[in-house]
Amino acid sequence: MRVVVVSDTHVRRGGRKVLPAAALQQLRRADAILHAGDVLERWFLDDLAELAPVHAVLGNNDDAGLALPERLEVELEGVRVGMVHDSGNRTGREARLARSFPSCDLVVFGHSHIPLDARGRGQRLLNPGSPTDKRAQPRHTLAVLDLADAKIQKTEIVELD
Repeated sequence: MRVVVVSDTHVRRGGRKVLPAAALQQLRRADAILHAGDVLERWFLDDLAELAPVHAVLGNNDDAGLALPERLEVELEGVRVGMVHDSGNRTGREARLARSFPSCDLVVFGHSHIPLDARGRGQRLLNPGSPTDKRAQPRHTLAVLDLADAKIQKTEIVELD
């Protein structure tokens, strides 16, 4: 199963931020899409859902009317995935996420716009960065996961420019 992970897209209809063509190319090849918050508008999630099933959490810039959970746990190809937008301060992150998602193999988060693919306390920690708002990062990014046999076979932070 190919899973594309995005966060912090901040796309508004008619706004200046748009999903880059390289991100769309990755999303079109997804079997599932994870969005770790700051979606902003429902139409964007609906558009993503036309490409693949979408699992998303509420970000700090999202309107509560999106009716997304703040935390979510899903199982994909036998891999337990926890999702939250803001993982808190870098200090203590591993322990905090292990306490918040004790049964998860992978925890996906966003908020900082800083890509991260790391091993935590028995978990993989993944922040895809942002495909539309790199802030101080050198590149716009998203992440791709390959899952099979109840294991994370591969993770990759994909640079989009």
